[in-house]
Amino acid sequence: MSGARRGGAGPVGRSTVRGTVPGSGDTTSAAADDGDGTAAGDGGARDAAGDGGAGDSAGGPGDGGRGAGGTGRRGRGRRALRWSATVLTLVILGGAGAGYLYYEHLNANIKSDRLNLGDAKDRAAETKVNEAGQKALNILLIGSDARDTAENQKLGGARETFNGTPLADVQMLLHVSADRSNMSVVSMPRDTLLDIPRCTDPDTGEVYRALTREITNSSLGRGGPGCTVATWEKLTDIHIDHFMMIDFAGVVSMADAIGGVPVCVDANVHSHTSTGKGSGLKLAEGTHDIKGEQALQWLRTRYGFEDDTDLARAKAQHMYMNSMVRQLRSEAKLTNPNGLRKLAEAATRAITVDEGLDSIKKMYDLATELQKVPTERITMTTMPNRYDTAQPGRVVPTEDAGKLFRLVREDIALDGKDAAKATASPSPSPSVTDAAAADAEIAVRVHNGTYTDASGAARGRAAAVTQLLVGKGFTGATADTSPATPEKTTVVRYPSADLQADALRVAKVLGIPAGQVKRSTEVSGVTLLVGADWRSGTAYKAPVEDDRTPTSAETMNAADTSQCMHVDPAYTW
Repeated sequence: MSGARRGGAGPVGRSTVRGTVPGSGDTTSAAADDGDGTAAGDGGARDAAGDGGAGDSAGGPGDGGRGAGGTGRRGRGRRALRWSATVLTLVILGGAGAGYLYYEHLNANIKSDRLNLGDAKDRAAETKVNEAGQKALNILLIGSDARDTAENQKLGGARETFNGTPLADVQMLLHVSADRSNMSVVSMPRDTLLDIPRCTDPDTGEVYRALTREITNSSLGRGGPGCTVATWEKLTDIHIDHFMMIDFAGVVSMADAIGGVPVCVDANVHSHTSTGKGSGLKLAEGTHDIKGEQALQWLRTRYGFEDDTDLARAKAQHMYMNSMVRQLRSEAKLTNPNGLRKLAEAATRAITVDEGLDSIKKMYDLATELQKVPTERITMTTMPNRYDTAQPGRVVPTEDAGKLFRLVREDIALDGKDAAKATASPSPSPSVTDAAAADAEIAVRVHNGTYTDASGAARGRAAAVTQLLVGKGFTGATADTSPATPEKTTVVRYPSADLQADALRVAKVLGIPAGQVKRSTEVSGVTLLVGADWRSGTAYKAPVEDDRTPTSAETMNAADTSQCMHVDPAYTW
């Protein structure tokens, strides 16, 4: 984004209504990374990953129209860590010689933007501190495909999209545990369909209306990175503390400053096809230190790795990121003054951050916290997803994605090493900024969600649980008479932050865990959905949570030095 933006959103006021019942180095001129140069027109979701699919129109401000596209894709739609590995460089700098980060002129390099551009109702509650007074950190890493400079144009290709609306082609949530014992990284495929909330551009005041089933990378063009943050919070209900964003040129400058990142291939590889597709990456079998444009080629390679899908590309990106973390933490050459100065200059010029990170001091303090996490406790994952049946080539989050988000939200390590601790302790309650109303003043709508294919619906459950609530003092509770729906687990939903405390109060009285209290814009007031896990009786028995990371999240440990990309024999030389 151009220029620095200042100022943040004000506090959310309490509503007076408590509730309602209702290539080789010479290939830089190629268009996109696989040479297709596809563009979608104004506001379109460019295929900067270059898999040869048709362009996708994400719609301009306020319209949300979509064009056709993506039907010829072979991959599983998992585009994630393309430039984010280089962003992480800055936040791992903590132990590498702090003095050289404190050059006053570096502050002038840093560009900042508003953290969250969404409405208050779509925001996640602030993360609560643990018993020791510690607080988890959530940082969203964004890779922009902006072609807004001559250098970015040269590296990104697709000349027809010069200075067009940028797309968030890389989105990765970095979660640092409250006790700094572990770090979890969750990347989201750029082709994910989800709901994008209403966002307001802080510079122009332009309002972008909410969209449903929209491709996630279009969020960046709706006022800035703060809309991408708002989209993540709406989807995951995880409060995001900071964001960091980088573009094509930033990748090259950072890789050069580091001096190279070691990567491995199990055979000679040349990512190039007879039709001009491919990143142009050309490497001999073995391990190589790659930097500059060659590093960008590695991160963008699809044709040549494993089965030539985006799943393979994401795996290569994970490997690069893990290797970079190890490099930054162990490479002796980064302890010399010139190397550190070069790295600090490249990092501060390459990124845009939120206003909470808009100085060297703030970024160094963050880096110091992240440096406490051992490399062997950093876990990389991809958001579990499946192909969307209505839009070929697009993906949607699965039930496992919801589980993964819960683990992050509840600060449970994804490497499984503190699973016993997490199981033994109840899920932490989210922090609330408001007090609950008196029980009799809380309007609660009770819906029967006990339907299952095997047993049908348990009749009368909405009325029975409504009577239970009334008996406990919630005289404003009413039964929803609409047909029963399938809800696997009982949940209390609320639409906005001012009703969170009320929803938590309802859950507490019924013995429903706080982790089953969810914000949702699909309800207009506090709503209790009685699930298939509560088909009878007046006492709710909470299910035992499975705190194991889903296998579909495809975990990778940052300390694993045995990683080597398998080369598709069709791309050897």
